[in-house]
Amino acid sequence: QVQLVESGGGLVQAGGSLRLSCAASGRAFNTYDMAWFRQAPGKEREFVAGIHWSTGSTSYKDSVKGRFTISRDNAKNTVYLQMNSLKPEDTAVYYCAARRGTFVIATSEYDYSYWGQGTQVTVSS
Repeated sequence: QVQLVESGGGLVQAGGSLRLSCAASGRAFNTYDMAWFRQAPGKEREFVAGIHWSTGSTSYKDSVKGRFTISRDNAKNTVYLQMNSLKPEDTAVYYCAARRGTFVIATSEYDYSYWGQGTQVTVSS
C-alpha cells in the first residue's frame, strides 16, 4: 500500500515556473513506476509525465516536452515535476500516481493503483 501527498501547486503567470512534489509513504517506493496526470475543468484526466522504477527512463506528453521534467529521489520517497515556461493551457489539477514497476511506463490512468489528492495549478495569461 502506498499513500501519496502532492504539494507545490499555486497561481503563476504565463512563462513562470513551479515545482510539484509528491511524497510517498509505505514500503518499497523504489519498486514503483511513478507518474503525473492532470485534469482540467470539463476534460478527462491525462498523462503528463512518468518515470520508470528501475532505469529512471522518462516519458512525457508531447505538449510538455522540453518544458516539464519528472525526477525522483528514492532516498526521500519523493517524485518531482519541474514545470517551466508555463502556459494557460497547463491549468489543471495535477495528480501523482504510482503502480508496481513493470517493463514500460504506462500512460493510461487505469494502469495506476495509487493516487494522491491532487494539487491545483493555475497559469494566468
